[in-house]
Amino acid sequence: MDNSSLDSLRQAITRVYPDLVGAAFTLATAGWHSVAVDVDDRLIFKFPRHDIARAALVKEAALLALIRPAVAMPVPDLTLHDGPPLFSVHGKLKGEHLPPDAYGALPEAARERLGRKLAQFYAEIHALDGQAMAAAGAGALEPWLTPREIRAKALPAVPAEHRRLAETTIAAFEAMAPDPCGSTYGFFDGHGWNMAFDHARQELNGIYDFADSGIGPLHREFIYSNLISSDLTERIVTHYERLTGRSLDRRRILVLSGMHRLTELAELADDPEHAPEMVRFFNRWAETAGALL
Repeated sequence: MDNSSLDSLRQAITRVYPDLVGAAFTLATAGWHSVAVDVDDRLIFKFPRHDIARAALVKEAALLALIRPAVAMPVPDLTLHDGPPLFSVHGKLKGEHLPPDAYGALPEAARERLGRKLAQFYAEIHALDGQAMAAAGAGALEPWLTPREIRAKALPAVPAEHRRLAETTIAAFEAMAPDPCGSTYGFFDGHGWNMAFDHARQELNGIYDFADSGIGPLHREFIYSNLISSDLTERIVTHYERLTGRSLDRRRILVLSGMHRLTELAELADDPEHAPEMVRFFNRWAETAGALL
């Protein structure tokens, strides 16, 4: 994003919020779907790039209006402005992303607090009324690629030492019965890039980006924390079982995690910029899963 584009976003914001004319504006993110602007390290303004992103932002605001009072976890308090241009604003959740190496450096007590806090969040969000969430705009999760497509696109890109594991994972997925816990409204995006983590205090200050939330198989909720660490996933699952009385199938979560990695690899296999990263993500999962499948 060049300075002229940032200047145009500043103008759009200050037309609605003239009191921010003297504030510090910085580009927070420039993603595929939206551009985010940080104002004075206290407000986040999000501008959708296209029609699909605009619809997703409107949906996210409606969903968060139901989620916020139902969960203890801090989540964005979105206010929409119709524009033009359409944009949202919310108070900034202070914190940074939680990548795998940062989680690995956390002491036992901090890991346990994080696992317990995320388990409570999932238990609370899964208790929301599915019909109400659907009426607010929550739809079925976007389907993954078929096993046939994954075999054709992902397997050739998987390193030879992990190809057998990839084939075993696909076969296990094909043989899998429907989720024994059924479907639920859920976040379905609980990786470290959607977390506001205070590394100095070793505390999670909030979760954001609910545009991809929706209704899907309950076990799929627990695969995204594996992008941080399988240790974190195990802690979340253990506390979730205690809170809800549900019994979760860890092997199912493992297989779904592998299929998630393979789907993303298949989707980006022809993308020279992103394919190597998808291979690294799969390799990291394979190094943990190989002895368990």
